[in-house]
Amino acid sequence: MAQHRGVNGLRFNQDQSCFCCAMETGVRIFNIEPLMEKGHLDLEQVGSVGQVEMLHRCNLLALVGGGSNPKFSDISVLIWDDSRDGKDKLVLEFTFTKPVLSVRLRSDKIVIVVKNRIYVYSFPDNPTKLFEFDTRDNPKGLCDLCPSMEKQLLVFPGHKCGSLQLVDLCNAKPSSSSAPFTINAHQSELGCLAVNQQGTLVASASRKGTLIRLFDTQTREQLVELRRGTDPATLYCINFSHDNCFLCSSSDKGTVHIFALKDTKLNRRSALARVGKVGPMIGQYVDSQWSLASFTVPAESACICAFGKNTSKNVNSVIAVCVDGTFHKYVFTPEGNCNREAFDVYLDICDDDIF
Repeated sequence: MAQHRGVNGLRFNQDQSCFCCAMETGVRIFNIEPLMEKGHLDLEQVGSVGQVEMLHRCNLLALVGGGSNPKFSDISVLIWDDSRDGKDKLVLEFTFTKPVLSVRLRSDKIVIVVKNRIYVYSFPDNPTKLFEFDTRDNPKGLCDLCPSMEKQLLVFPGHKCGSLQLVDLCNAKPSSSSAPFTINAHQSELGCLAVNQQGTLVASASRKGTLIRLFDTQTREQLVELRRGTDPATLYCINFSHDNCFLCSSSDKGTVHIFALKDTKLNRRSALARVGKVGPMIGQYVDSQWSLASFTVPAESACICAFGKNTSKNVNSVIAVCVDGTFHKYVFTPEGNCNREAFDVYLDICDDDIF
């Protein structure tokens, strides 16, 4: 993420009710609705931080050192327990030989991604290594973990270019290389991926970033192809709404796109789709669905996006949190009307002290 105002990384928690900022000055945690700071760790406590991951709204945080003044190494994941009294709040440490690229948590496991490998440990009591998966080069640390108690789905890049690997951590045997399921999602390298809350759907985009494809994790069949645009773009984030009716995505074009998943007739189609038979290349372009609504954020500022709480049946909201310190909330209707409801500079909000 392009660093602005000292923000090195942004992540939502598992139900998108909070977000955390890895910063040059430590860590800050915000509640989304209403927007307020819930806690922070300062430079003296943790140094500059490259990555931070929350576990729901509990007292545990996973930290990876980074930025210009790190106290901790980028090859280690440290677990910080904010509920402990005194100074000794670092309760666990996982150290590797290569830099940690991403961390994912669920209530019973921690997943740590390095360039060619993914490690899964039991968590948080007496962590034991359960699995180790080899991957192709994964410089962005792509990986997602379903938070649901019913389904322990882990998704990450497969060995083949553009493929997704799906592993059910419930059924896989620890320390065995039980063959994960593979979906051949794209022809070029993966750029972004996301799993829904229930672990039933996975969405992915390639590094080209023009298309987002949606797959059923059970049948591994493609359900729909969504078109972000025609120009290549780097996707920062893909997220599902809580009821799986919609999907949002953000990219370096500065546009957040919203797509309908349940009632796909709401998505826009290319004008060429009404022309009838067209050549194979244009055919691919015509068949995909365009977003039903979109809004813009500062283009030079990376952002993450997620759905807000539904306020009424026909009004949904999308939140975008940018590394330049800005917070955007837009409401949209199924007809595609999209209006800004809130704008704030979250980095200028004062502490609320209840964490």
